[in-house]
Amino acid sequence: MTTDATSIAAGAQLRAARLAAHGLGSGSGGVGEGGFATPAEAVDRLVCLQAQDLAAAKWVLGARVPGSTEATIDAAVDEGSLLRSWPMRGTLHFVDPAMLRPILRVTSARLLQRSAKTMRDEGIDEAVAAAARDVAIRELQGGRSASRDELQAAWSAAGIGTEGQRGYHLIWRLANEGVLCGGPIDTRARQRFVLLDEWSPRRPGEPDDPDEILAIMFAGYARGHGPVSVRDFAWWGGLTLTQARAGLAAAGDTVTPYDDERYVAADAIPAQRRAVGRHVLAPFDEYFLGYGDRTAFCSADDAARVVPGKNGLFLPILVADGEVVGTWRRSRERRGETGVEVRFFRPGVELQAFRPAFERWAEFWDTGLGELTVAGD
Repeated sequence: MTTDATSIAAGAQLRAARLAAHGLGSGSGGVGEGGFATPAEAVDRLVCLQAQDLAAAKWVLGARVPGSTEATIDAAVDEGSLLRSWPMRGTLHFVDPAMLRPILRVTSARLLQRSAKTMRDEGIDEAVAAAARDVAIRELQGGRSASRDELQAAWSAAGIGTEGQRGYHLIWRLANEGVLCGGPIDTRARQRFVLLDEWSPRRPGEPDDPDEILAIMFAGYARGHGPVSVRDFAWWGGLTLTQARAGLAAAGDTVTPYDDERYVAADAIPAQRRAVGRHVLAPFDEYFLGYGDRTAFCSADDAARVVPGKNGLFLPILVADGEVVGTWRRSRERRGETGVEVRFFRPGVELQAFRPAFERWAEFWDTGLGELTVAGD
């Protein structure tokens, strides 16, 4: 019979293993286990990380790459060592360039099918999509790029309406077809669009067989997020359970059981230890978002505080010894300093223990760290 003490120890070991997989092991500065040397190395480990909020996604990477700054992430995007597109769950992710086309091969058909009603409501049929595709290729070919507004202006000039969200849905569809992807950085929160085949040409040896792709995805997910379950994988990839189980079966001995329901990469079996350290993480960080079941590190009540209103908007989180213990928000920069207000989920959490992690966050954004305050004080 499992005792409470045994259960607590098992939970701590699970959190420690996951922090290490994420490159967020021990260390009050928010980076442990050596982190990753480059943003591309971090994306290679995580395979995909949600990036619908570009500025937030930069810090998702920055928290895992010691000494990096926003300019480091921008340079990696501009050189194409990581791509941003819509490969999974219908939302934007940073993705390993070698995996974007393969992942779309196993996800895009379902995503496009699920979007059929929206496309009908927006008046986007096959003829409209084909016309938009032709205009986009004409505008972008030869290594050119366009902002969202510029691309929509070109469509409007060609008689293709972009009112409301129609322009966004056209971009989303062409990205899911593998025509477009995010290209060079435009502003802190936006990229320009480019043709995928020009910006990131197909690499020799990119997998084409669906089972092989699912195997690579499962093994990569286990390596960068593990220990993970099949249901976690289905959630993370926006896959059916049938696909998720096929991925596990095809992964073979590249993964190994961690417990009765979870798996880790076979070459990264975690040591038995407890999670330590304080981490200041972005909204939509993979440590929170990357699992269907978050109860190992965040109670259901606390998870509701991370996503208030259940509206899909995630707050930035504070992690202590692998557990989500609060949220935080920045204030406007004043005189070269940015203050931070934190909201802990329960009393007894030491605010100053998070200062080194916040100092690292401020360094990443090239600002000074102002006053740290607790909401309600």
